[in-house]
Amino acid sequence: MIHKIRVIVAMALLVGAKGVAIIIPWTFKQVVDAFEGGSPEQLLVIPVGFVLLYGGLRFGSVFLGELRDAVFSRVTESAMRKVGLEVFAHLHQLELDFHLSRQTGGISRDIDRGTNGINFMMRFMVFNILPTILELILVMLILLFAFNVWFSAVTLVCVVAYVIFSIKTTEWRTRFVKEANRLDSKSSTRAVDSLLNYETVKYFNNEAFEAEHYNDNLKAWEQARVDNRLSLALLNSGQALIIGLGVTALMYLAAKGVAEETMTIGDLVMVNMYLLQLFIPLNALGFIYREIRRALSDVENMFGLLKRKPTVQDLDNAPNIQVPNAEIEFTEVNFSYQDKRQILNQLSFKVAAGEKVAIVGPSGSGKSTIGRLLFRFYDVDSGSITIDGQDLRNVQQLSLRQAIGVVPQDTVLFNDTIWNNVAYGCPEASDEIIWQAIDRASLRNFVESIPDGVETIVGERGLKVSGGEKQRIAIARVLLKNPEILLFDEATSALDSESERSILKALAKISTNKTTLVITHRLSTIVDADRILVIDNGALVEQGNHQELLAQNGHYARLWQMQQTSSG
Repeated sequence: MIHKIRVIVAMALLVGAKGVAIIIPWTFKQVVDAFEGGSPEQLLVIPVGFVLLYGGLRFGSVFLGELRDAVFSRVTESAMRKVGLEVFAHLHQLELDFHLSRQTGGISRDIDRGTNGINFMMRFMVFNILPTILELILVMLILLFAFNVWFSAVTLVCVVAYVIFSIKTTEWRTRFVKEANRLDSKSSTRAVDSLLNYETVKYFNNEAFEAEHYNDNLKAWEQARVDNRLSLALLNSGQALIIGLGVTALMYLAAKGVAEETMTIGDLVMVNMYLLQLFIPLNALGFIYREIRRALSDVENMFGLLKRKPTVQDLDNAPNIQVPNAEIEFTEVNFSYQDKRQILNQLSFKVAAGEKVAIVGPSGSGKSTIGRLLFRFYDVDSGSITIDGQDLRNVQQLSLRQAIGVVPQDTVLFNDTIWNNVAYGCPEASDEIIWQAIDRASLRNFVESIPDGVETIVGERGLKVSGGEKQRIAIARVLLKNPEILLFDEATSALDSESERSILKALAKISTNKTTLVITHRLSTIVDADRILVIDNGALVEQGNHQELLAQNGHYARLWQMQQTSSG
């Protein structure tokens, strides 16, 4: 309701500002005419009065315009905030596959341009185009009734020619603008991608290669910008020519009227002022039209993100999952990321409440896919996955994910403090509970050994702390979440032996009395598992504990022998 009131007030101020602006040339005419044929007293009093009125009207026009902007700004900023928030929230609802295939820099630019496009259209449609049309109508009526039809006709022809030329030329040069935007996004995306992979660039000494690649993108963007500038020069020159011809024609009519004594000097000045006042906003028509076209395109791109429906969606009125026992069951699960490549084939297994089950197998066998399906980043093609008998497709995703804690291989931290990264597991947790999580993850000694302690900034993606400390932070974060099910996805594969042993002790502590899935390729880390599942080509080929599987002398035994030999 408050926004509706603001819009109404802003419209009233807009009309008031234009009304004041229309009176200004007439006031100046009175000042000029007062000097013709007046008495000495009139020459002193009347011009001074109109001069004061003229100054007051000038101030009033500007003041009402600024007040209008101030009143309407809350409406535009609120609209930008709400749309930006909606898009941001929607992106988090989209499936993992979307984020793996899209580039972060490009999405960020789409959102920025889209929200800025909404702001531009709201401001310029309401405060430039509509007022200019209103002012044009009023000026033509004044010229028609104050003088004759020729003044209105010339003004109309001039404005129509100006508008047609501006639109046609802008249509032609839009391709240069689009190309510049495309190359801008391309260079930005490349820069973000390169900086996110800073370590990889350093590993391969490819700083010069990255700079050269970025420079190639910038060169193409530079040329597109130059073409854009040249086409803009043509647009501005053509607009200036039309304005010049129009003003010349009207000044000729006005000068002729003065010579024939049908018009006063003040009338001539008033006509000139009306034209200049009219063409000042029209002078930006090409820019406004082009920007509106671009804003519409940007808004369309942003709303295109909103139109994209998540492939993983909750059913209507889906209930929250209930996890009294945390028993997991995969039943004849088939899944593929692409139609031509099957990842899981009729996979069936069960994890009892409180059981620690390890999943092993060669690379590409589908181990990590099991974790992604359990977390419902994807839905199965056929078969079912249940937790305590509840099909994951029939419950709310948020409640499902609240019940599962994940410690991944590559823990990605926010560029924030250690404290805030740990607290991310449960943002509303008290300081005491957060410290308990830090202690249980054996992280306290580390934070107390560094100058800034828990206020230490970990850097982009956690690059300022070691792999072992990153994993401890991840463990503390999961402890704070306190889920019923734990999933360790190659949680120690990137660590050295000493860090691995330390992290494994921490993992063993937090997985006590919890249903635990451990996905790994290092068999030495899961010899204590209650049961080990051996996956090959997406199918379960063996299961049992460490000793039982060695005795079978099958897939597991061969993997164990290979790793023992390589470590020896």
